[in-house]
Amino acid sequence: MNGHSLSPILLCIALLVSSLPASAESWRSHLNDEMQLMGHRNWILIVDSAYPEQVGSGIETIETNSDQLDVARTVLAGIKDSIHVRPVIFMDAELPFVSEQKAPGISSYRSQISTLLRGYEVNSRLHQSLIEEVGKDSAQYRVLILKTKLAIPYTSVFIHLDCKYWGAEDERNLRETIHSHSVQ
Repeated sequence: MNGHSLSPILLCIALLVSSLPASAESWRSHLNDEMQLMGHRNWILIVDSAYPEQVGSGIETIETNSDQLDVARTVLAGIKDSIHVRPVIFMDAELPFVSEQKAPGISSYRSQISTLLRGYEVNSRLHQSLIEEVGKDSAQYRVLILKTKLAIPYTSVFIHLDCKYWGAEDERNLRETIHSHSVQ
């Protein structure tokens, strides 16, 4: 075989490898890289396998091929270890109303996600409302969607990142100070 006949074979192998799903290490590595760049107003979503592929300009979707609770645990640990962001967590308002008969495993999931999110404030909003907000925000801000192997409806964890070292009250006080020093 000469070098010319190897080229098509190598090209086929490269294309095959590039089309393979993300490995656990590659999505974790990508998450770590993204965490360095993300700040307040960015989103990280940990979603079930049927979550739609959104196409906003700032949206990136990664298939993790991993357990949803493991992915959520990894994301929350990365946020906790960061110096710059904190999570504002939203979950689907539909979740408490889905029955075990219609979605086997949902009772166990609710218990496990509740344990994982203990200590965090969890906001509840309708699923479609959250999808729409993420879609609007993706026009200006980065959104990272991590798809998982979970096949239970209304289990998405939406994390809106906020500034860890400067809160809403700090911002309000700053704006009041600026306003009080403004020339009327």
